Amino acid sequence: MANTYSQIYIQIVFAVKGRESLIRSDWEERLYQYVTGIIKNKNQKLLAINGMPDHLHLFIGMKPDCNLSELVREVKKASNEWINQNKLTPTKFHWQEGFGAFSYHQSQIDSVVKYVLNQKTHHKTTNFREEYLVFLAEYNIDYNENYLFRWME
Repeated sequence: MANTYSQIYIQIVFAVKGRESLIRSDWEERLYQYVTGIIKNKNQKLLAINGMPDHLHLFIGMKPDCNLSELVREVKKASNEWINQNKLTPTKFHWQEGFGAFSYHQSQIDSVVKYVLNQKTHHKTTNFREEYLVFLAEYNIDYNENYLFRWME
């Protein structure tokens, strides 16, 4: 789109169905590479990717012609198929419905990249539910508890 200028930075968070800890350390890097390829093929800029066995964080620089929901749907669909085709989990793998998307100012890029890349350390003291509820509170997002991720007890 000629004469279109933008800076859109979004952190995307989504979980494994049922919040099962299925993403294992022996193949998570390959998953990150696969997801990176999907995002690049959609002409978006991946700034950081990382996660835990039960969820994933993506931080992207998004172009204005990108439909965020379609991008996330494609990432989840393609990576879900890739995980199952490669038989990386003992049972059929699925991502949970929905996702969180949180926007940032350019001045926050470095701190968000560090946050995403330090997920393993961060989650030694904070679980995913606590983390996600903090995001919702910080962004003043109204939500219905019935429609949040299904949390493992």
